[in-house]
Amino acid sequence: MVNFNRFTLVNGLKVLVHEDPTTPMAVLNILYDVGARDEEADKTGFAHLFEHLMFGGSVNIPSYDEPLQRVGGENNAFTSNDITNYYITLPAENLETAFWLESDRMLNLAFSEKSLDTQRNVVSEEFKQRYLNQPYGDVWLKLRPLAYKKHSYQWATIGKELSHIENATMDDVKAFFKKHYNPQNAILVVGGNVKTEDVKKLAEKWFEPIPAGNKYNRNLIQEEHQTEARFETITADVPLNAIYIAFKMPERLSVDYHVYDLLSDVLSSGKSSRLHNSLLKEQKLFSEINAYITSSLDAGLFIIEGKLVEGVTIQTAEKGIWAELEKLKQDAVNESELAKIQNKAESVMVFSEMNLLDKAMNLAYYELLGDAMLMNEETQKYLAVTADDLKRVSEKMFTKESSSTLYYLTKQNA
Repeated sequence: MVNFNRFTLVNGLKVLVHEDPTTPMAVLNILYDVGARDEEADKTGFAHLFEHLMFGGSVNIPSYDEPLQRVGGENNAFTSNDITNYYITLPAENLETAFWLESDRMLNLAFSEKSLDTQRNVVSEEFKQRYLNQPYGDVWLKLRPLAYKKHSYQWATIGKELSHIENATMDDVKAFFKKHYNPQNAILVVGGNVKTEDVKKLAEKWFEPIPAGNKYNRNLIQEEHQTEARFETITADVPLNAIYIAFKMPERLSVDYHVYDLLSDVLSSGKSSRLHNSLLKEQKLFSEINAYITSSLDAGLFIIEGKLVEGVTIQTAEKGIWAELEKLKQDAVNESELAKIQNKAESVMVFSEMNLLDKAMNLAYYELLGDAMLMNEETQKYLAVTADDLKRVSEKMFTKESSSTLYYLTKQNA
């Protein structure tokens, strides 16, 4: 159970406070309700570009890291298709430094051509190194547009194509910042050796003077029900053939979300999981194989991916995957198998409540979902899943007509 207090500033900034007197540290986490899904189709990669730009200095603080390092602090950030998250950890006695830094760049981010050029080059290089020049690196650049035809999930967080980042203008950047980086589009969580009344004073001092920003309503185009199997084949300089199969799954707040999550564990959590046991260990079709979900705020993906053992054909490997999926549709998972994956889910939740930063990030995320208290209900939702639930969802999801399959072949197999 993670306890917290909550208040909202007059400019709309939501603030959550988790008091933990057992640590000398504090964490300030700020989640912006903006991700790659909020980008325009011809201007993608901006959310991730901004993650970098936010560390380029503000009007009053040219070097973001320098004052933080002086007070023993560390910081980082990450971007997804749904959110952008920034965090600072530092000794609790120096908490005001974190408030000063985060509030100043929310209000006064320095927009200079030099900073934009620098970060544009950094992100462009990341695009090349991680996605274009790395074996299997462009999988998500291919799989997302195969699975999504209308929703903005069809491009990866890095962007749809390199030119969108290379051609980003100052006007583009300023417009994106003005729309998304403001108090009413953010959630601030402070945790550690702090008092709520002290945090409230700091929040009012540093964040309340910032204008709320203009409220906007998302109008994202949602996917239509998929009724026909989709396929794409890529040939590249990679060591092994690979296969990626994507199935649509409901949004994060679906009542069945936890069923889908546990279903991925049944298939590939640990060496006793079904895909590992059958396809890797017994039949020796794959050198590695995994199943996982994207946990997207809107309708997400359930992915099965594997790299084949040399000499095994794509047809044989694919047939092996579908045979395992059919077993889930035909026979209910036994009690011991269900108990194992539920115990694992419970352990993950328990560990997430032990780390100060994890607690802060999770509180922000669940508050975005509607109520941070949802975090304390997760374990029971996993434990409430039944074998019948797993079978029902398997029957609904694992159909050929709702699948999108990417074949990734080596050049010698072309």
